[in-house]
Amino acid sequence: MILMKDVYKTYSNGVTALNSLNVDIDQGEFVYIVGPSGAGKSTFVKLIYREERPTTGSVFINNVDLSTLKERKVPYLRRDVGVIFQDFKLLPKLTIYENIAFALEVIEESPRAIRKRVMEVLEQVGLKNKARAIPDELSGGEQQRVSIARAIVNHPKIVIADEPTGNLDPDTSWEIMRTFEKINASGTTIIMATHSKEIVNTIKKRVIAIEGGLIVRDENRGEYGYEI
Repeated sequence: MILMKDVYKTYSNGVTALNSLNVDIDQGEFVYIVGPSGAGKSTFVKLIYREERPTTGSVFINNVDLSTLKERKVPYLRRDVGVIFQDFKLLPKLTIYENIAFALEVIEESPRAIRKRVMEVLEQVGLKNKARAIPDELSGGEQQRVSIARAIVNHPKIVIADEPTGNLDPDTSWEIMRTFEKINASGTTIIMATHSKEIVNTIKKRVIAIEGGLIVRDENRGEYGYEI
């Protein structure tokens, strides 16, 4: 599913973000990526959706080598990879419905199929009654649920969440995690970079810890392992 072989990532300023990574993640897994700030977590997840390329080594998604993938094929890769950001990245002037529909319009789905699927995912995240609202009319937690709906609207095989609860209060964070668990239960692979000790230690999943660009721990049903 996701395979990294001897991956190094060094940026143009000379900083090495990842150092000799070897990772194998199966379809349907739920994996936390943890570690101190600046450890390389964001670089790790960006490699999966080809926001970054490895300096050396290979990253495979479903046997496709992303390091040699032609630029024109990247949008097709991203149909199978949904991404959720800490700051939501919603289009402020579009309604919630339009924000989600946009992901289907770019792949030229029919208007009828778009409406059906958008309303399905809005119901899945509990926001069917907010379809006509704009992002500023929603709470932070509701906006994050919209970003989740947008990420899963194409039925991706992988969902990447980069600090998805970082700006949310504890109660809302648990609601978001329950949504992730439902998505994962349907067979979708979830990769979640997080600093939340409580979430990682309570909802036990595989934990990959990165420090200084190196994987220092890879445990099934692991713990966060850092003081906050």
